[in-house]
Amino acid sequence: MDRLQGYAEILDGAALNACATRQLTHSDPGLSVADAYRIQKLSVDRRLARGERRIGVKMGLTSRAKMLQVGVDEVAWGRLTDAMLIEEGSAMSRVRFVHPRVEPEVAFLMKAPLSGRVTGAAALAAVEAIAPAMEIIDSRYENFKFSLCDVIADNTSSSGLVIGPWNDPAKDFSNLGVILEINGFVTEVGSTAAILGHPLRSLVAAARLVAEAGEQINAGDIVMAGGITAAPSLAPGQTVRTTIQGLGTVTFQVEA
Repeated sequence: MDRLQGYAEILDGAALNACATRQLTHSDPGLSVADAYRIQKLSVDRRLARGERRIGVKMGLTSRAKMLQVGVDEVAWGRLTDAMLIEEGSAMSRVRFVHPRVEPEVAFLMKAPLSGRVTGAAALAAVEAIAPAMEIIDSRYENFKFSLCDVIADNTSSSGLVIGPWNDPAKDFSNLGVILEINGFVTEVGSTAAILGHPLRSLVAAARLVAEAGEQINAGDIVMAGGITAAPSLAPGQTVRTTIQGLGTVTFQVEA
């Protein structure tokens, strides 16, 4: 555990100081997925000890393309805290991050706890609302390069989230058009179906994976379903906007 605690301190310090670090697996190629999740928890626990509050979970590697790229057949998950929240329409400071990128996503707001192996119907029944959202991802590793174990240990690159208007989850959100714009120019186009074929499957997977870690998704939690398109880099002076068909628009700016 001392070894894993040391890695957690390294990653926490890299995030806190916006300073890139070497991949853990470069010096420890035997690092396992189980080790990586322990490191993630130890690192996030350091944030909680500083006064941050857990507000939900995020899913990663939820597109088939990303699974193939990393060479896995399982999604990954990370933890969200209130310090990651960026108010919709406001500005985020670029200096807080190492090399941030942005992904359009769907967010779930939970009205009931969810944990373990559940059906899609049971997962949907626990949802209060859905929203267009964006996640700021920011690997703490040099050159944004990492293995599966590295990225899990690094809280699956999660760094920020922006949530748009909440909608009735009874809407069909299985295959909605998605447009990501930067400074008014369309940068990425996709569909909510890119998230495991249906974003609800991501929520089902989240319930199972969180339970395997001895935790649960709580009422009031936010669950980020995973990236819909490629993730372009962010730079000062940008206005970033995601529109999801039928759900609305979410926007933020990037400042120096």
